[in-house]
Amino acid sequence: MDAMFCYQCSDALGGKGCTKSGVCGKKPEVAKLQDLLIYVTKGVSAVTTALRSLGLEVKPRVNHLVTLNLFATITNANFDAEALVGRVEQTLKTKSKLLTALGNVKNLPEAATWTAGREEFLSKAATVGILSTANEDVRSLRELITYGIKGIAAYMKHANRLGFSDEKIDAFTQSTLAKLLDDSLSAADLTALALETGKFGVDVMALLDAANTKTYGNPEVTKVSLGVRKNPAILVSGHDLRDLEQLLEQTAGTGVDVYTHGEMLPAHYYPKLKKFPHLVGNYGNAWQLQTKEFDAFNGAILLTTNCLVPPKENYRSRVFTTGAVGYPGCRHIDEIDGAKDFSALIAVAKNCPPPTELESGELVGGFAHEQFFALADKVVEAVKSGAIKKFVVMAGCDGRQKSREYYTKFAEALPKDTVILTAGCAKYKYIKLNLGDIGGIPRILDAGQCNDCYSLAVVALKLKEIFGLDDVNKLPLVFNIGWHEQKAVTVLLALLYLGVKKINLGPVLPAFLSPNVTKVLIEQFGIGTITNVEDDLRRMLG
Repeated sequence: MDAMFCYQCSDALGGKGCTKSGVCGKKPEVAKLQDLLIYVTKGVSAVTTALRSLGLEVKPRVNHLVTLNLFATITNANFDAEALVGRVEQTLKTKSKLLTALGNVKNLPEAATWTAGREEFLSKAATVGILSTANEDVRSLRELITYGIKGIAAYMKHANRLGFSDEKIDAFTQSTLAKLLDDSLSAADLTALALETGKFGVDVMALLDAANTKTYGNPEVTKVSLGVRKNPAILVSGHDLRDLEQLLEQTAGTGVDVYTHGEMLPAHYYPKLKKFPHLVGNYGNAWQLQTKEFDAFNGAILLTTNCLVPPKENYRSRVFTTGAVGYPGCRHIDEIDGAKDFSALIAVAKNCPPPTELESGELVGGFAHEQFFALADKVVEAVKSGAIKKFVVMAGCDGRQKSREYYTKFAEALPKDTVILTAGCAKYKYIKLNLGDIGGIPRILDAGQCNDCYSLAVVALKLKEIFGLDDVNKLPLVFNIGWHEQKAVTVLLALLYLGVKKINLGPVLPAFLSPNVTKVLIEQFGIGTITNVEDDLRRMLG
């Protein structure tokens, strides 16, 4: 029997799945506890769904529990077995209280009533993992939906941090988790549920966009420094803007500089955050290079969300985690009454030497939907005149595979009459290239984090409206998206729900797609994968 089984990210071993240890660094015990956490979260969701069906209220704290449970199981988020055990125990306690409120309701699934002590957790986990669904196609669709729901939870968590929520999205998340326990659902039922997941993916991204822009203002076109200063510093990685804001407030006047890393780069684009003079620049690149970059940074490091690579011993004492993130040996900062105390992190930073410079210069970003609309007249004229022939959406994730160099080569090879629309850490494969502009319009327009992929959908729909088209697929727009983890699955399902077809996905198709499910995606939606730059340019651009 395999020690574990996980195939939720693009690093799935051999394109099939990790069975001895995760390529991400996840150990079998952690993988099994994550499986168990998903199982008990499905159980509590079955209870909350029953409560709602009776017209009873589900408290926000229960919604937040489900959201954080799902977020903690995303790739490269939580490697701490003890923290996961704690979340399972908390979920079982919550479920017990909800069952008391529910009363004597029949026909609840086994997950809704199961309870045990921690000594039984691993033995139970061995029976409720991915492979417990025997039918390959049903298993594939269940996992596709599960990963879409995990992405929805990640976006919801960020919105919750800023005081925004949506009961309809929480109710859908929980009712969907409950449906994944229902063996009577057919492949057709699950396919429809996957598309509905895409609909709520659009909704939650819209919610997060509103939360970010109402809290911090609409992103502005901004030049971001890539160099370093001579002060001690803190490097902030992950995605959570509220964590960064609180840290900036607490480091003001201390002599400690703050740098962004990876997906936190777009924080520089928000008016309220860019006002802090000690938010001085971006350090490094995408998540997979952090072992080298965190070592060179010299200062304290804060991981706010997923995209943690297991830290090496030589800098682990400088790494702090918060939120859904956890790693044994790294200090964790909890949230208490909506606030986090970063004093221990700041104290470590003050005793560290300044960062070692990796590069110099600057890059430009901030082209979220409002900034794009400000350029709309220029863009429309450029399209009508033929100066812009195509927009190429190259959003998504970066990753470890050497094959991802394809995206750099693809960007370099694009004709000079094309514009790249990007969001997510995939941009690090090409955003530092000097591709020039078209009549003052930069050829790379960065909308922000993977959390900001909503902007690209809004832009596409706006262009459809401007050009008076009845179908988004008639736009001079192609999709060549790199994926790595579950938020990218949510974005994919959202695009499918919006009717976008012929999306090219790479560097590999997900291992969790069975041959039959892949066939449906190809035949109904034109999903394809990358081959080589020359052939793909010919196929995508015509």
